[in-house]
Amino acid sequence: MTATYNLSGKTALVTGAASGIGLATATRLAGFGATVAINFLPDDPRGPEAVARLAAAGARVVPAPGDVSDDADGPAMVGAAISALGRLDLLVNNAGTPGVRAAIPPARLDLITEELWNAVIQTNLLGVFRASKAAAAALKEAGGAIVSIASIAGMNHVGSSLAYGATKAGVINLTRNLARALGPEVRVNAVAPGAVDSTWQIEWTPEQRTNSIEKAVMKRRCTPEDIAEAVVFLGFSAPMVTGQTLVVDGGLTL
Repeated sequence: MTATYNLSGKTALVTGAASGIGLATATRLAGFGATVAINFLPDDPRGPEAVARLAAAGARVVPAPGDVSDDADGPAMVGAAISALGRLDLLVNNAGTPGVRAAIPPARLDLITEELWNAVIQTNLLGVFRASKAAAAALKEAGGAIVSIASIAGMNHVGSSLAYGATKAGVINLTRNLARALGPEVRVNAVAPGAVDSTWQIEWTPEQRTNSIEKAVMKRRCTPEDIAEAVVFLGFSAPMVTGQTLVVDGGLTL
């Protein structure tokens, strides 16, 4: 049974919300009555389309274009979003990139380039820190929360590359330390998705998809909505949960 929330009067900023987990999270938050700032890359047409579609359905949404991987644009986007919202109750650090189109086996160190490291670190790790730092004061004032999207790739599971996995392990560690830094006013948690059927940039083979289904206890892959439900729970419930990473993978890592 899906939980329901009354989020009227609450606000949220969701990064990387033009598609996938971010869009599903923004949609769920707005559906419960929250006003949601939808972040997207300035040149991504899916962002304005998502904002327009949600607004036409009666949702309270505002556009928040900006690149979290940029040390100036990312924090500026957060500040502008908070100004548009008037307050901030929840920051969802969802924006991320694998940096590659096909998975790189751990043994292929020759394919782990400096460019790949830079791409995943700037977005997946520094982007999370920058947005959290920029939102900290507003979240403290509201007694809000941060939920970041990690991955089972950061928890001893092979992901798209060892560089990607390292950044997601960093998100898990950063979650704990941000919880220490921002408590007691702000709770900070993360969700670690398993295999998700989404508009992601990795091109998984049919065999890889089938394997992930067979290995999962629930015998299916996650949907973006599965992850969104966990994000909303950590954002607006569980008042004594902070510094934790919730694995949502249908038992894939069991």
